[in-house]
Amino acid sequence: MTKLQLRYVQSFGGYHYFRRRGWPRIPLPGVVGSTEFMEAYQQALAATPVAIGVGKRSKPGSVSAAIAEFYLSQSFRALSVGTQAKWRAILERFREDPGHLPLASLPKEFVITLLDTMAPHAALNWLKVFRRFFRWCSERKLMRNDPTFGIKLKTPKSDGHHAWTEDEIAQFETHYPIGSKPRLALALGLYTAQRCGDVVRIGRQHIRDGVLTVRQQKTGATLAIPVHPDLAAIIAATPVGHLTLLVTQTGKSYGGNDFTDQFRVWCDTAGLPARCVFHGLRKAALTRLADAGCTAHEIAAISGHKTLSEVQRYTGAANQARLARAAMGRIANESVKPVPGEVSKSLSRLEKKLG
Repeated sequence: MTKLQLRYVQSFGGYHYFRRRGWPRIPLPGVVGSTEFMEAYQQALAATPVAIGVGKRSKPGSVSAAIAEFYLSQSFRALSVGTQAKWRAILERFREDPGHLPLASLPKEFVITLLDTMAPHAALNWLKVFRRFFRWCSERKLMRNDPTFGIKLKTPKSDGHHAWTEDEIAQFETHYPIGSKPRLALALGLYTAQRCGDVVRIGRQHIRDGVLTVRQQKTGATLAIPVHPDLAAIIAATPVGHLTLLVTQTGKSYGGNDFTDQFRVWCDTAGLPARCVFHGLRKAALTRLADAGCTAHEIAAISGHKTLSEVQRYTGAANQARLARAAMGRIANESVKPVPGEVSKSLSRLEKKLG
């Protein structure tokens, strides 16, 4: 693949950059076409960068101006592309209402009142972003006190996204045959156990000698995952894109929430309930691995979890079910009822008194 086939790529003196008109220039590492280069290119292509000069349109000293400056900071740019997109969505919504207000005088009560209007999970996500943003503002002397200091929210109890059942997986597979794009999407989620943002960036260039190499956006971890034979067969039978396996109807790679919306349409068409979302395939994949007897460390080597606490939820449930089956199997052919005629001593004495 030559650089002429890649949009927004410019080269100067052996260095390569992603340069979209009106947006900041992003360096692209490695040789053009290499795995390192293509991963950086796909991240830059899918990102929604901050327009150059956006801070100039905000009143100096305002919340809006501080947010625009925060986007250009190392604190924000050090985040993964996927996390940047999520945080930017929250901060942009925050700018819509109090963006014109002076940042230095923003009271703690304002933040508390705003969080109180949200659902528990949303409030936790917003508070996480606010903590990083206002801490950065305090370090830059843009405000005296951090308005999030001392704010505590209870973590709501939840099992998170629904893990697809085997019946739901079979229903999707029955509706979409091998060779179709929806079936390929399902297989990528089910046989790689990766998040949506990582799956849409997978291309043939990431598969070498039967091993898929994935660099996770959220964790930054690089994983080498053997390609399951069923996944290999589905990829071989499906028309795929040049840069990524999953592409839109116009042949372009998916960006932003486009794939999530499209996958929802596929699930609705197959008659699956709203609880069946793409992330649930990741949980189904982990459940399958646990049911197969894989250890927590083995599962984490595929999922990329940094800690084993989440993984152990799946292995614990699988071990409980396996141990329960073994226990019941041991007594399946044995009688646990008392032998007829045998009674306890206390019952015998009672029978004598009554007789």
